Amino acid sequence: MRKKEELPECPVATTVQLIGNKWKLLILRNLRMRPWRFNELQKSLEGISQKVLTQSLRSMEADGLVVRTAYAEVPPRVEYSLSELGKTMYPILDAMEQWGNHYKAMLCETDE
Repeated sequence: MRKKEELPECPVATTVQLIGNKWKLLILRNLRMRPWRFNELQKSLEGISQKVLTQSLRSMEADGLVVRTAYAEVPPRVEYSLSELGKTMYPILDAMEQWGNHYKAMLCETDE
């Protein structure tokens, strides 16, 4: 995890620094459902490159939002899931979903 001194003073800027890109938000959305394997995540996130997914997962793991679990099997299996800290992001994701639905509903009203 980052040290407090490494984070912006503004709490909104801190949140943006941790999850403020399209891919991290979509990864959080997916991991909210269940643990995912790397290839499953990549297939579900249309347009993400292997490099960006790897960087995003490593960053989120380092920040304590994601847990990487490696199973001692042949072939090796790795799953990604939300940490307890990552699960505290649920209200943010809920609010974004509600706002997105509200916005879409407003657009439909203007189309009529």
